Amino acid sequence: MPPRDHWSSRLGFVLAAAGSAIGLGNVWKFPYITGVYGGGAFVLVYLAAVALVGIPILVAEILIGRRARKDPVGAMRAVGGRAWAGVGWLGVGASFVILSYYSVVAGWTLAYAARAASGGFTGLDAAAISTLFDAFLADPTRQLFWHACFMALVIAIVVGGVAKGLERWNKVLMPALVAILLVLFVVALRSPGAAAGFRFMFHADFHKLTPKAWLEALGHSFFTLSLGMGAMLTYGSYLSTKTDLLRSAVVIAVFDALMALVAGLVIFPICFTFGLQPAAGPGLIFKTLPVAFAQMHGGSLFALLFFLLLAFAALTSAISLLEVAVAYFVDERGWPRPRATLGMGGVIFLLGIPSALSFSRLAHVHLYPGMTLFDSLDTLATNYLLPIGGLGIALVAGWRLARPVALEEFRDPRLFPYWHLAIRYLAPVAVVLILLFKMGVVG
Repeated sequence: MPPRDHWSSRLGFVLAAAGSAIGLGNVWKFPYITGVYGGGAFVLVYLAAVALVGIPILVAEILIGRRARKDPVGAMRAVGGRAWAGVGWLGVGASFVILSYYSVVAGWTLAYAARAASGGFTGLDAAAISTLFDAFLADPTRQLFWHACFMALVIAIVVGGVAKGLERWNKVLMPALVAILLVLFVVALRSPGAAAGFRFMFHADFHKLTPKAWLEALGHSFFTLSLGMGAMLTYGSYLSTKTDLLRSAVVIAVFDALMALVAGLVIFPICFTFGLQPAAGPGLIFKTLPVAFAQMHGGSLFALLFFLLLAFAALTSAISLLEVAVAYFVDERGWPRPRATLGMGGVIFLLGIPSALSFSRLAHVHLYPGMTLFDSLDTLATNYLLPIGGLGIALVAGWRLARPVALEEFRDPRLFPYWHLAIRYLAPVAVVLILLFKMGVVG
């Protein structure tokens, strides 16, 4: 077997891991739930949840990967025992499921970036832009084309390996993403709706901190860091033992939270400037904001930058998902990386076809009552696969991994007892609450 790939630097790992965490949800979900659930009050709860639950599980996932130097299945078997290999299988399965439909949405960002580049939103009103998006969803040819384009980009990056593929491209995409976000932030800051946008996100209304708000903050602190899907474990398996694991995890979490907050400070001032109603989900991105761009001076340029921002964020997340599947076939089956990448990328593209057609020819097909195939797969992954995977990570790190072995992975032993307490008791309880919340049992 050839030597295992590795990151060439700590910076490369941090950028890649942050890229995995920073995705479309940072833009279309976090800012909205912040405004709905109490603004600054919700941010405080969310940051506490990241510190007490998100970071401990993130550390655990990277630690298991680095300790075992294997893919999720092999790592969980090596660290937890044969009985826990199923948790690794959940991660690999989740990567297939999530990327199959995530690639479809990411394809939309490429399509809208291309439209923005040609000035395709100029002069359109809200009704025309809504009709444009609905027609785009209903066109199976365009859905499949952009799904294929995005998966081709993902495959082209992952086939290059860790240092020459994942690391090299994250060192390009992540700085570009930050630069674009900062340009848009300056534009939003100068808009008439800036004050209203800041109030929407940061006015601390503690009366809105209902039990559901607390659970929403807890759940988002888990999902925003790409936990439970094997991505951080796989990335950790390429990490040098000389790298400070805890410090890297904190940097990743802080970077992710900052990007989500700044994204909100871009979106909401623009919405309030043009009298648009903020909403969560694809409607905000593909129906609401293009209305604002159509009315802005220089709107075509800003629309292009915005959709490029989304495409870059989607791409850095997607390559980490494909890498999970590729790592399994390279480590467990002995496949060469090109074969594993092209093969699994092709399989995921095929799995994504039903999601791409779920708004047109397969709109009548429902796995869950009242849900399209696209929404059904999203529900399966976020409500079940990821929480169960995250719970397994916490239990293996806290209860199966010997304390002295785990301690060896910490550069500063004084911080270890706090992490060990969190991963043994706090994190499992929190993930069970997230699972029950997503199932509708609590909250």
